Amino acid sequence: MDGSASSAEREARARAIAGAGGIDLARAGGHLPHRLDLTLCEALVIGLLQLGVSKYVAVFGHGSTELAEVLRVYELAGLVRTFAVRNEIEAAHAATALRWVSGERAAVVTSIGPGAMQAMAGSLAAASDGIGVWHLYGDETTEAEGPNMQQIPKAEQELYLRLCATMGDAFTLHTPAALTTALRRGVNTVDRPHRAGPFYLLLPLNTQPVVLHDFNLDELPTGAPPPLGAAAGTHGAYRRAACLLTEAERVVVKIGGGARDCGPRLETLLDLVDGVAVTSPIVSGVLPYRHPRNMTVGGSKGSISGNYAMDQADLLLAIGTRAVCQSDSSRTGYPRVRQVINLNCDPDSALHYNRTLALVGDAGATLDRLILELESEGVTPRSTASAWLRECIDKKAQWDAFKAERYANPTLPDPGWGREVLTQPAAIKAVTERARAAGAVCFFDAGDVQANGFQVVEDDRLGRTFTETGASYMGFAASAVLASALADPPFFAVALTGDGSFTMNPQVLIDGIAHGARGCIVVFDNRRMGAISSLQRDQYRAEFATSDNVAVDYVSWASSIGGVYALFGGFSVAELESALDRALNHEGLSLIHVPVYYGDDPLGGLGAWGRWNVGSWVGETQALRHDSGL
Repeated sequence: MDGSASSAEREARARAIAGAGGIDLARAGGHLPHRLDLTLCEALVIGLLQLGVSKYVAVFGHGSTELAEVLRVYELAGLVRTFAVRNEIEAAHAATALRWVSGERAAVVTSIGPGAMQAMAGSLAAASDGIGVWHLYGDETTEAEGPNMQQIPKAEQELYLRLCATMGDAFTLHTPAALTTALRRGVNTVDRPHRAGPFYLLLPLNTQPVVLHDFNLDELPTGAPPPLGAAAGTHGAYRRAACLLTEAERVVVKIGGGARDCGPRLETLLDLVDGVAVTSPIVSGVLPYRHPRNMTVGGSKGSISGNYAMDQADLLLAIGTRAVCQSDSSRTGYPRVRQVINLNCDPDSALHYNRTLALVGDAGATLDRLILELESEGVTPRSTASAWLRECIDKKAQWDAFKAERYANPTLPDPGWGREVLTQPAAIKAVTERARAAGAVCFFDAGDVQANGFQVVEDDRLGRTFTETGASYMGFAASAVLASALADPPFFAVALTGDGSFTMNPQVLIDGIAHGARGCIVVFDNRRMGAISSLQRDQYRAEFATSDNVAVDYVSWASSIGGVYALFGGFSVAELESALDRALNHEGLSLIHVPVYYGDDPLGGLGAWGRWNVGSWVGETQALRHDSGL
């Protein structure tokens, strides 16, 4: 086929699919043949459309021109939408946030080389938090005619495949006819019900426009992998678990991302075993904050109540958690625990601790069977609060009082600003309360804002707060605001970010306007990497290379971009709330600049309540870990 004929046929196919209402309907109505001559990239787009992928977040280059042309044609027909952005990391974060918040699938598109590497770096967030996203990267040609511009400058084959396969699941379309296998492996990764992740599909420059003759549409895969069932009850595992839970005096239940959908079951189980819950930041709201058995977050940046429950428990029931270093204080968070019951779909995570009874299966289905076993053994909720619950409730009250004291003292004198400015706890509380009242979705960025943020939030349900704690990727929150423009239906996004994190990915100010984002970026400015400055001072009594004296006028910066509504957040809670009200009522994209305190005054932050295996703490932390033997 010559170029004009190929383009005309491509356009006709796209119109036929759109007119019929989908690929299957077009085929059933005779509008689309079962066998087609089409390029690898067009077959890829049709295959992804069959798998529910119609949104692409892209930075095009010479390594993706054929794919761009296919997307142009299919977008004209109304089948897909392409969102061109200015940074590949932003693209990865926006697609991750879209899937996380709304469940909608998206594909990230880059050119060859540095762009692909940037997107892969951004995909660390999806890989760490278990979010399924397609990543489509241009790659070096397969005929080895000489070095390709922007490839890794080394005389070896498929080096990008090696890089991507280290991060997750990857496939290179060296052979165009392997497309259907690549799609099946991809959907098995991005739509996996338990711990999904990014899938990296590499498109060599010279195979993208290759025509697949007589391509059979029946080969295109459909359907996601089914969920696992309950863990096997071999050797009396459920009865043993029930006995351990009822015999223990101080049960703590650690809730991770794998238990996101288990709220009602968790409440039932906690009452039956007289346990208390400690939540990971990733599942804020899985139990309402005010639930009497919710001790909130624990770990190196936990809470008084969460860390007390972890420290004093004699049995740990871990559900859907990876035991990330900060979440379990580098494996020292449970010094008195002598028995672990671990519910997880991943055997490695399920057997992370010693002395573990592992129940490998779906968290919800496994909890159902465990609850049934407890009830069949005659276990019923206590009629009065136990000593263990009373102790933990008292610690929760101490935590609430600790936070209230900081909210009652919302400003402190800051030498860097030369005046009193808002503390982060007070400012974050004002933002999250206003956002919750407006029904907005909050994204927290890595760093000091994130650490204070998941200690501040008091979510009553899931879906209010998304905290990228798996990778702690700076720049995630601002980039995630773009997902508000990608989503159907759209939502209002609020990004809570530090000045350091924001300046790593500020291009959303342009892309957000270009694509119609609805949201507000709140920049908490202490002119430093506050989390690391504080860590340095705690460990070595000195700061080094984590701050500067450069004053940035964020309001002027944001105002220079047409369409951005830029506001100064002021120096008091009342001023910040006024700015928030205006931003939350703005239909487009806004930014609020908030100077915040940094210093030694304990009222300026919410503190650290656990241990961490870093810096000068390493010796003591590792010794405690090995002493516990867990």
